[in-house]
Amino acid sequence: MKGERAVFQSMISRNAEPLPALNPTGPWPRHVAIIMDGNRRWARARNLPIAEGYRRGMTTLRETTRACRDFGIPILTVYGFSEENWKREATEVSLLFELCCAFARNELDALRRENVRVQVLGRVEALPDAPRRALEHLVRSTADNDGTILNLAVNYSARTELKEAVRALACDVQSGQLQVEQIDDQTLASYLYTAGMPDPDLLIRPGGEYRLSNFLLYQVAYTELFVTDVYWPEFGRVHFAQALAEFQRRQRRFGN
Repeated sequence: MKGERAVFQSMISRNAEPLPALNPTGPWPRHVAIIMDGNRRWARARNLPIAEGYRRGMTTLRETTRACRDFGIPILTVYGFSEENWKREATEVSLLFELCCAFARNELDALRRENVRVQVLGRVEALPDAPRRALEHLVRSTADNDGTILNLAVNYSARTELKEAVRALACDVQSGQLQVEQIDDQTLASYLYTAGMPDPDLLIRPGGEYRLSNFLLYQVAYTELFVTDVYWPEFGRVHFAQALAEFQRRQRRFGN
């Protein structure tokens, strides 16, 4: 682990922007969540088609997944498509689904080679056939990998996640499989999409907005937040390292 982090630090330090001081012995996040924001604003600022912003965002996702692998961060969860995104123009929604299919198709070999296991959080069954099948194939094809876990939040809503968890809990109580007295934090967490995973230690939001946007509302109760004005398409390894350095400077008290 330390060796991998030392190699990664050396690699980043050769970039134009210097790497912030990082402590190889930690603390290090076990789970990083990212709201991939700013794709459209990045494209508009450069008079480029919106599609180019999303394509560059896919490249950033690939590099950030590799950064997590190199740093030994076990879990990366990214906000790809929210339930609210259905309200956008139909052409943009179609573009997002086309890119989703392209990512699943073009990245599969690299994800296998790099031992990344993909999981999908959200109501995948409600997606159109092509992206639904593409994501399901990506999940099946990487299921045996035991390296970095990449959670893709697609057609995701934290409020929907909580509603579904409460309904499932109520059904189990009604059927006698669960007693009301047994419901605690751990029990509720086991009904969420992230069941069995640790809560995110660090949530990164590129694009400069200071809101959660209906993302992992239950899970981020004690998560450290890092906001940067850098748009997601230009969020590089140095920016990721800056977020990690800030995380290492924080004192996590968990309400104590």
